Amino acid sequence: MEIEDDLGVRSAFYFLSEQRLFGDRPPREWLTKRGWRLFAGRYSLSDPRIVELIEDLDDGGWEVGLHGSYESPTDRKRLMTEKRAVERALGEPIVGGRQHYLNLSVPETWQHHAAIGLKYDASLGSSDSYGFEHGYSIKRPFDDEFVVFPLTIMELALPNVETNIEAAWRECKRILEEAADNSAVMTILWHPRFFSELDFPNYTELYCRIIEYAQQLGGWVGPPGEYYDHLDHPTPTVALNSHG
Repeated sequence: MEIEDDLGVRSAFYFLSEQRLFGDRPPREWLTKRGWRLFAGRYSLSDPRIVELIEDLDDGGWEVGLHGSYESPTDRKRLMTEKRAVERALGEPIVGGRQHYLNLSVPETWQHHAAIGLKYDASLGSSDSYGFEHGYSIKRPFDDEFVVFPLTIMELALPNVETNIEAAWRECKRILEEAADNSAVMTILWHPRFFSELDFPNYTELYCRIIEYAQQLGGWVGPPGEYYDHLDHPTPTVALNSHG
């Protein structure tokens, strides 16, 4: 938040309401690496510190959205429960989010998102590659108001930032210039843990470079929800049956 405040921009923070390893998962998973990786050590949306953080984000102009849990892409009921948990903490409706590990079942997940009242999803992308694989603009999978923001860059997919920030920067710079040349909608995913300079050196500097260069190129930098509000959405049509 301090970094973005200094740069004069805002982003979206997606909050996860994951299952608990020892409360929701079967005993056979308790001692597995997968179980610990996916379901252990998560924060709680009922924690007063998390609620306060969400309030601070909202008050400061950041977007708060849904980080769908690992098994939620095909479970509408679970998605709805998780969405309501974020909204209780926030105190108002949310408009979009991203799925954990970019998990998608296309188009089923988007159908669930639309059905529970989300307006956009930002999960279409890869943790292994970067660029405009899914085009230069948003997608409307149902030709209506529901929007998909393709993911352009995830920090994990870049050349090793810790050992060679300049190689990573060259790739980011190239993609930003490609975005500018094509009037593209570009999104990046930066996990909060990567702002720990001790654990992940150079990632904060690279993040700042991306934002500053995007601004130099004349790009608008902000959260998807705000961009969504400025889109020209299709007007819903009503079919009328005429009887003579």
